[in-house]
Amino acid sequence: MKGTAGEVFVDDGGTGQGTPVVFVHSACGDTRQWAAQLQLVRKQRRAVALDLRGHGQSTLTSDADFTVEDFSQDVATVVDGLGLSRVVLVGHSLGGAVCVAYAAAHPERVAGLFLLDPASDGREVPKEAAEGMMAALDTDGWTQVIEQYWGTLLEPSTPQVREQVLGQLRRTQRGAVKAAMGSLLKFDPVTALKRYPGPALSVITPLNQTPGAYHVLVPSLPSKLVTGTGHWVQLDAPEQVNTLLDGFLATVP
Repeated sequence: MKGTAGEVFVDDGGTGQGTPVVFVHSACGDTRQWAAQLQLVRKQRRAVALDLRGHGQSTLTSDADFTVEDFSQDVATVVDGLGLSRVVLVGHSLGGAVCVAYAAAHPERVAGLFLLDPASDGREVPKEAAEGMMAALDTDGWTQVIEQYWGTLLEPSTPQVREQVLGQLRRTQRGAVKAAMGSLLKFDPVTALKRYPGPALSVITPLNQTPGAYHVLVPSLPSKLVTGTGHWVQLDAPEQVNTLLDGFLATVP
């Protein structure tokens, strides 16, 4: 599917009467991180996963800096291209921010917002740390820098999950990684969340209990804590995530 910054890969399947669900992955991830959730949801309704620009099987035709709102255009491309009038959005990490941005711009088209350990407010990152990370992404050793950071988020994960996540990171082009990380440093989740009045739930890990977490910045955002997993909750605890997602979908009109 042709998007605003290249071809957008879409994994589309499932049928049913329920509102379709659109899944958006993390930075340096792809649609395969949602395999267990797609299998669950497609038993009852249509479920769509997309690869963000420059990730997975999607292309990136520009090295320009992008905003989270730009990434949300990939969601718009898919939703409009498939003729979906209203959807439930499910987003992990960067994908959570992207879903929030889309919901803020198109609240009437979002029936529910399910966030999975969404990225914290990047504007809370100290300036020196932010500049250091972005500078590192311009060096030949950029993958080692991101792998080191990802490693802290994967500490509780199984070797299989670590291998999958790090493998996807290594296959993501640098321009897409830089665009993803840089966009989060500028995104205002508070204003965006306040523009979306519909049902929402943020499922968090202990890693997300910080002052910049969405549910902390916007206390009206419901949250549920999952323990014993790394940041990629849907891979570490697929059954637990499926139960929470199933429960949320049951409340969405």
